[in-house]
Amino acid sequence: MHSFKDLIIWQKSRAFVKDIYLTSSKFPSEEKFGIISQIRRAVISISANISEGAGKNSDADFCRFLDTSLGSSNEVENLIFLCFDLEFINESKQKELLEKVIEIQRMLGALILKIRNKK
Repeated sequence: MHSFKDLIIWQKSRAFVKDIYLTSSKFPSEEKFGIISQIRRAVISISANISEGAGKNSDADFCRFLDTSLGSSNEVENLIFLCFDLEFINESKQKELLEKVIEIQRMLGALILKIRNKK
């Protein structure tokens, strides 16, 4: 078992949830059950799977949950592009959010490799 609260990747992904919530709160109200719901669920999944995986008894289990977090981060990245395409966010906001999600993806990838190569 790992302490997820000490993981910088969990801390960054948790802060990213707030960024996405604040940004998506400005989207058109008709998107409440569309992109707003989808991007919020996906961004929550990143930190939720890190914390859930950290509570598992094996590194293999932890890595599976980190893989799921990585998949969710890719979903968020895709949705950021769509939000820009639909003009819900401007280019500056898109760049800011993409930088954060890419940093999270890199950190997840590095942590997964570190755990898998631990042996």
